[in-house]
Amino acid sequence: MRRASISRQTAETEISVELNLDGTGAYDNQTGVGFFDHMLDQLARHSLIDMTIRAKGDYHIDDHHTVEDTGIALGQALSAALGDKRGIRRYGECHLPMDDAQVRCALDLSGRPFLVWNVDLPTGKIGTFDTELVREFFQAFSTHGGITLHVDQLHGLNSHHIAEAAFKAVARALRQAVEADPRKGDAIPSTKGTL
Repeated sequence: MRRASISRQTAETEISVELNLDGTGAYDNQTGVGFFDHMLDQLARHSLIDMTIRAKGDYHIDDHHTVEDTGIALGQALSAALGDKRGIRRYGECHLPMDDAQVRCALDLSGRPFLVWNVDLPTGKIGTFDTELVREFFQAFSTHGGITLHVDQLHGLNSHHIAEAAFKAVARALRQAVEADPRKGDAIPSTKGTL
């Protein structure tokens, strides 16, 4: 079973994450940050990864620690659920259009974290959400998930659309990458023999 549960507690946040890589995209995400919950719901729904997240943070300061620490815990849960990555496709990609926005994602579940982020959100806020936190989430997620993650905005005028297209593009690429490769059985998808 490709499932994982992670709990992370610091002086700033309390986070719990449950994942099922072989799910249907069911979600129940409650972080106390409304727009972020909406984005996490998109991540689950479009990756077909069942996801339950609970987070409490130091909201009296801002949402930064909650968003970043959720990315850390989610990356750790993904890595734990993947185990040694036998039989997965490993790579995924997606061009995701959403109204005025188009975002491209390519990723590799390589175990070598690296983020390339070419996304320009034109406003500082989406509602009360700081748009710079979108990148902070993906930085934490890629680092702790061991993901080489490239996200490129091709078009876009509306910050909400661009951010949502980014989350959906990553989700769709992730869906491909975690799926079983029927031609490879339980082989490690690397000539090194390990990831």
